[in-house]
Amino acid sequence: MLKVGLTGGIGCGKTTVSNHFKALGVPVIDADEISRELVQPGLPAYRAIVEAFGPSILTPRGELDRAGLRRLIFADTEAKLALEAILHPRIQQTISDKIKTLDSQYCIIVIPLLVETGEYSLLDRVLVIDAARELQISRTLARDKISREQVEAMLASQVDRTTR
Repeated sequence: MLKVGLTGGIGCGKTTVSNHFKALGVPVIDADEISRELVQPGLPAYRAIVEAFGPSILTPRGELDRAGLRRLIFADTEAKLALEAILHPRIQQTISDKIKTLDSQYCIIVIPLLVETGEYSLLDRVLVIDAARELQISRTLARDKISREQVEAMLASQVDRTTR
């Protein structure tokens, strides 16, 4: 099976491209979707995150405060590294497990932080999606309803487009 990693910066259009592949019947595995699944209340990754960051990162309903956690990790490099140490191995294992269940000639694996993690071992090829910086900013502002400063911080934390 040919495994194609799809990556790109925030707001570059990875979801749009992966949806086009899905529409063509190509299996798509999305690391962000896996991440959201792994942090459901009661699951091991959820418990590890609460242990690492304390109950202040929970909503009143006991779910992860994703916006609060996002603010924390983009303001604190050590917190970002701690979260990545909890999630990335679990995400990689889940991706590997999902690949094994596919009966297809190829699949797309959406990994936004592919370059940052350097995790190419599961992939045969890489497809990089890119967009102009201002387009990235406007898309992210519209989608996530966050401040421009937060978007700028997110962009600053990602690998630059030349490296990607």
